[in-house]
Amino acid sequence: MTKLPTDLEIFECIYAMYLADFQNFPKEKPTRTAKIFVPVDLEKVAKQLESDAYELFGRLYHHLNHKYGYKSDNDAQVNLFAPLVGGDRHCVNFPYLAAVLAEHRLEDKRNRWSFRISLVALGVALASLVTKFVVP
Repeated sequence: MTKLPTDLEIFECIYAMYLADFQNFPKEKPTRTAKIFVPVDLEKVAKQLESDAYELFGRLYHHLNHKYGYKSDNDAQVNLFAPLVGGDRHCVNFPYLAAVLAEHRLEDKRNRWSFRISLVALGVALASLVTKFVVP
């Protein structure tokens, strides 16, 4: 059975694996169609995530691209993931992916802090309960 990665795990993995490719775009002899669209090897990403490449493609193309894609003010479509850009397959809009990843990291950080505060509150409540019934 394959693992079902979270959106955050998918974004983290792609970002970590392809940051160098994005940063090292040669302007003189380009190795891809556009600097911002980085081709992603879904097999490698899926293997890293212990998932399935077809499932990963479906998540990126059908769910995440639909969730984060939008039309700009001049009616241009902005995609997070594109199956084909020029001659490049399975491309992510890397700067946009980085922005979405930053939002997910912030949300995760807030959730972790909320959980920790809840644990402290639970501890205080339990301590209060114990002192009420145990201490004469």
